[in-house]
Amino acid sequence: MIPEKEDFGCGSLSAITNVTKQDNILKYITRAVWILSFVSLLTDMASEMLYPIMPIYLKSIGFSIVLIGVLEGVAEATAGLSKSYFGKRSDISGRRVPFVQIGYAFSAISKPMMAIFTFPLWIFFARTIDRFGKGIRTGARDAILSDEATPGTKGKVFGFHRSMDTLGAVIGPSLALLYLFFYPENYKTLFLIAFVPGLLAVLASLYLKDKNRDHQKPKIKSNIFSLFNYWKVSPSEYRKLVIGLLVFTLFNSSDVFLLLQAKQAGLNDTMVIGVYIFYNLVYALFAFPVGILADNLGLKTIFIIGLALFATVYFGMALNTNLYFFFGLFFLYGIYASATEGISKAWISNTTEKKYMATAIGTFSGLQSICTMLASSLTGIIWFQFGAITAFLTTATGTLVVIVYFLTIPKPSNNFIES
Repeated sequence: MIPEKEDFGCGSLSAITNVTKQDNILKYITRAVWILSFVSLLTDMASEMLYPIMPIYLKSIGFSIVLIGVLEGVAEATAGLSKSYFGKRSDISGRRVPFVQIGYAFSAISKPMMAIFTFPLWIFFARTIDRFGKGIRTGARDAILSDEATPGTKGKVFGFHRSMDTLGAVIGPSLALLYLFFYPENYKTLFLIAFVPGLLAVLASLYLKDKNRDHQKPKIKSNIFSLFNYWKVSPSEYRKLVIGLLVFTLFNSSDVFLLLQAKQAGLNDTMVIGVYIFYNLVYALFAFPVGILADNLGLKTIFIIGLALFATVYFGMALNTNLYFFFGLFFLYGIYASATEGISKAWISNTTEKKYMATAIGTFSGLQSICTMLASSLTGIIWFQFGAITAFLTTATGTLVVIVYFLTIPKPSNNFIES
């Protein structure tokens, strides 16, 4: 077990030096991690290929802004409630792979479904199928990643997976831009094209195999409200961490607000999509190296640095008037994402027993989905009532409070890893 350093002084400098001396870092990335990462890359490529044009497509088939908001709300609620339930089912069955395969299959078939018919109820069904698939796979997938790591390699494994996943968010929108350049407004065909990487992801997931391991059946009820059931029996270390993460999520609204601010500041549509691709590229490039640093400096240390960068970006968004400075802010935003997204799940996985792993991660992911909906709604209301500057300053200030809270939490103890 590699001890985690939480200081910012000489210990940190020593850790950084150690990172440069490590040989063959990729030896920690097992076959299962490679497959899962490749599957995530293909799936995110398919999803993010549609992300820039989804609102435009929905409006073109008659959806109002309100109906689009309701659609996304229902979809995210479906994902949120199902993540904990299916994570719990994975823990009870002792199997991970079937949940991963079915989850990715649902997301794949949802893409062409949205192009076949344009009836509102059918669109709602197709979009919900996509989010339902995410709910089925999330807990089981992250439990596999945790099982493939040790306490000293969690940052590397989760960081590598996030890096590959986010690379798909670079390739997808880039391909969409290229396609729309030659075939403007031909949205339906793009949904059919997005099915191809989704299908390849499903085929790649067939190479995953469940490990033979002693299965301890969890002793909590499994139903659609499993997230509340697990919360009652979860370790105090887990609850303290998740409370902090959820409070932060309440301040962390959709990236759409950042893009909207960039658009209102004078960036044209192409530059807005370009800056979004740039952010994802930075995220993809830094997620793995930052994960390596987290294993040496400590998950808590890197996560707090990530929160500090997030606050800096939002303060900058509130005060910036220089168009080119937005690229600097989105660069920092990419570093923030690499220091928090995978790191938070790695941290959570060190606070619970293995037999509850998928449930614990699924519970957090489910609650996070609910808080994300609330965050975007609150930010939208503040923006509408008081303006963009107030909205961004509120988010940045709230994040500083969250940082103070995390400074009071002890570093991960890893007590449950071998349970």
